[in-house]
Amino acid sequence: MGTVKVPEPVPSPDNDCQRLKKAFEGLGTDEEAVIWILGHRNQSQRRKIKDTYQQLYNKSLLDDLHSELSGDFRKAIILWAYDPPERDAKLARDALLKVVVEIACASSPHHLMAVRQVYASLFDCSLEEDILRKILVGLVSSYRYDRQLVDSGIAGSEVSRLHEAIVVRILSTRNLFQLRATFECYKQKYGNSFDQLESLLIAVFWCIESPEKYFAKVIKNSIVGLGTDEDSLNRTIITRAEIDMIKIKEEYCKSSLVKSDTSGDYKKFLLTLLG
Repeated sequence: MGTVKVPEPVPSPDNDCQRLKKAFEGLGTDEEAVIWILGHRNQSQRRKIKDTYQQLYNKSLLDDLHSELSGDFRKAIILWAYDPPERDAKLARDALLKVVVEIACASSPHHLMAVRQVYASLFDCSLEEDILRKILVGLVSSYRYDRQLVDSGIAGSEVSRLHEAIVVRILSTRNLFQLRATFECYKQKYGNSFDQLESLLIAVFWCIESPEKYFAKVIKNSIVGLGTDEDSLNRTIITRAEIDMIKIKEEYCKSSLVKSDTSGDYKKFLLTLLG
């Protein structure tokens, strides 16, 4: 259910590499050629292009893209050029926990395992270790007042947080079908849904229950307001373009908003991925 349109017949990797090399030559870069080639190739085709480029020119295509392009367009193209597991590993490295939730809950078990393997090879530690480290750094870097003062309001609010810790254990140990059944029972029993929990648990819930609704909302939030959140826009469109972008578009028709909130080659590339 992706939106990437691959031409038929597909040019050979050698041909694509020659066109890319030509696009980099001269005084200016031919951004249109870069968009047309990379924006119309699927995951396996992009990998072959990168491998062939290295063999033909003894240079990294990612390095050349980094030196020839700039701004949000460069960020988007390079993110797209990565293999999906490497891309998600790099996103997770510097991500907030909500992005890790997206990767963990809106991906297949096979993809998540691949991300964990790539993460370990890239950063010499496991994804789990880094997440735990971030949590522990927060614990040891905060100042705790040691007087015997009690705030009953805080006590009341944090009771619910303790309850949520139990919820996290459930969410992390049950398969998607079991969780959906649990969500439905929760609605029937208490008359409301899990979206009354903290924002992180909301992300977990929607990534499992309806990824297309979740990512449609991420896109909406990234372009509504005074400025555009290019990182969230890039992440969502690039990581979902080959997975379920058709469903996301059905959930929230956003092409006109992308047109009005982006510009230049960056806009052309995002619209290419959106089909």
